[in-house]
Amino acid sequence: MTITAHAAMWFLPFVLPICFWVAYTDLKLMKITNKAVMTLVCVYLVIGLVALPLDVYAWRWLHLAVVLVAGIALNAIGALGAGDAKFAAAAAPFIALGDLKLILFILAAAAFFGYVIHRIAKHSPLRRLAPDWVSWTREGKYPMGLSLGGALGIYLVQGALTGA
Repeated sequence: MTITAHAAMWFLPFVLPICFWVAYTDLKLMKITNKAVMTLVCVYLVIGLVALPLDVYAWRWLHLAVVLVAGIALNAIGALGAGDAKFAAAAAPFIALGDLKLILFILAAAAFFGYVIHRIAKHSPLRRLAPDWVSWTREGKYPMGLSLGGALGIYLVQGALTGA
């Protein structure tokens, strides 16, 4: 891993609750709120100064801009929700560029397993635990915040445990 254990440990206690928040609101409401996205950006703004060398901190803001442009394009063609695009952009500065293949693998696995588990739960008695979740009834839609938040959380946990 390229991310340092030091940086991951600084980010983890602040980012992980936001990842859970995003997953929960997307499951319940099929929405990733702007408040959650801006909170994640603010965490990077403040904690990034402590967790990363100043040059690395500054360059990673470019990650946000690049992912936001890509997310807007994907949203325009209907491949991604606007909240998903904004959250991915807000999460991008937390990812070391050298870990790009790793985070894409983690995201793919999180999307696959998240989708399978969501569909199984949707058609099982587990659904009764949260009968009002919008994600149960949105046909053809999957709450990608579950996978996006999960992937960022998994990446930072792995970084804290095995980072450079």
